[in-house]
Amino acid sequence: MRVKFIDLERQHGPMREELVSAFERVLGSNQFILGPELKEFEQEICALTGARHAVGVSNGTNALLLCLKAFGIAEGDEVITTPFTFIATAEVVALVGAKPVFCDIEPKTFNIDVGKIRNCIAGRTRAIIPVHLYGQVADMDEVNRVAKDHNVRVIEDMAQALGAKYKGRQAGVFSDAACISFYVTKNLSALGDAGMILTNEDGLAEKLRAYRVHGALKKYHHDILGYNDRLDEVQAAFLRIKLRRLEAWNERRREIAARYDAGLKDLVTVPLVREHNETVYHQYTIRTSKRDALEQFLEAKGVGTAVHYPVPLHLQPAFRYLGYCEGDFPEAEKAAREVLCLPIHQDLTDEEVDYVISCVRDFFRT
Repeated sequence: MRVKFIDLERQHGPMREELVSAFERVLGSNQFILGPELKEFEQEICALTGARHAVGVSNGTNALLLCLKAFGIAEGDEVITTPFTFIATAEVVALVGAKPVFCDIEPKTFNIDVGKIRNCIAGRTRAIIPVHLYGQVADMDEVNRVAKDHNVRVIEDMAQALGAKYKGRQAGVFSDAACISFYVTKNLSALGDAGMILTNEDGLAEKLRAYRVHGALKKYHHDILGYNDRLDEVQAAFLRIKLRRLEAWNERRREIAARYDAGLKDLVTVPLVREHNETVYHQYTIRTSKRDALEQFLEAKGVGTAVHYPVPLHLQPAFRYLGYCEGDFPEAEKAAREVLCLPIHQDLTDEEVDYVISCVRDFFRT
C-alpha cells in the first residue's frame, strides 16, 4: 500500500465540476481583482471566525508583512516570536527592518512558551507573534496579558489553524490582527497562493485595504505607500467552494488523529491537545528519538511523512546575524530532532490510517 502525505487529486476530484464552474463564472464576469467573489469570501470568513473584518491578500506571508507595516514596525524595533515555525513568521520581521527576538516553545504543544515571553520584553519590543502551530491555538490569554502590561501589539499567525478553537472561540479573534494562509497544503487551500488578515479594528482594516492596493482607498489617490497584494477573484471563488466543506474536513482530521492516538501512544509521544483547545490537526506530529530511522522505514513502506521543522530559525544561516547559538532554545532544538508528521489529510481511509499505524508498530518491533 502507498499512503500519500497529501493527495490533492483525491481532494479535488469530487468537486472538479464545481471548481470548473466557478472558474467559468469568474471568466464570464471579466472581473478578476477585488470583485464580488472576494467580497463574499471575506464575509464568509468573518461569519466563521467572528472577526469584524477580513482583508484578502496574496498569501499568508504578506498578510504578516502588511500587519507589521500597518503597525508602523520598522528598523530598531523588536518583535517576539517562536524559533520553531516556518521562516515566514520571522522573515517578515527582518524584511521591515525590525529584529526577530525568539522565545522557546512548550515541548508538549510546540507553541510559544508563554511563561518565557516576559523575559524577552525590552524597551524596543513592539509586537508579539504567537504561532498556532500544527492547528492548535497558543495560550492567548497569557500572551494578551503580557502584551497589555507592556503596551505591545499581538498578531496571531494562524496560517495552520483556521477553524481551531480556544476556550470555545474561533482562532483569529484574540489579537489586534490574525493572519491566515490558504497555501495548497493547508486545511482550506487555494489552487495556488492566497492569504487573509482578520481584525476587529475598523481603522486597521481600512489601512490594510489601502496597503493591498498601493496605499489607495480611492483610485489614483495614495495617502501612503503600499503594495500590489490582493487575493484574486479566481482563488476566492475556489476557496468559497472548499469553505463549505471545511468543518467536515476538520472533523475527519480529528477522527484520524484519535485513531492514531489509540494505535501509537504506547510507542511514541502523540500530540497533546490542551483541555481548553479544539485543534484542526493541520499536522499530526509525533515525537521519537528514533525519528530519522522511522522516517526512512516508513518511506520504504510507501508511507509519506514530513518533518516540520528540521532546523529551528535561530540556527538558520539567514538569521546568523542575530547572534543566537546552539543551545539557546533547547526545547525548539530537541523538537527539531524528534518531530515527524504522519499523513492526516481528510481523504485518508481508515484502512490507510491503520496501515500507517501497523508500519510504525513494525518499526519498533524490529
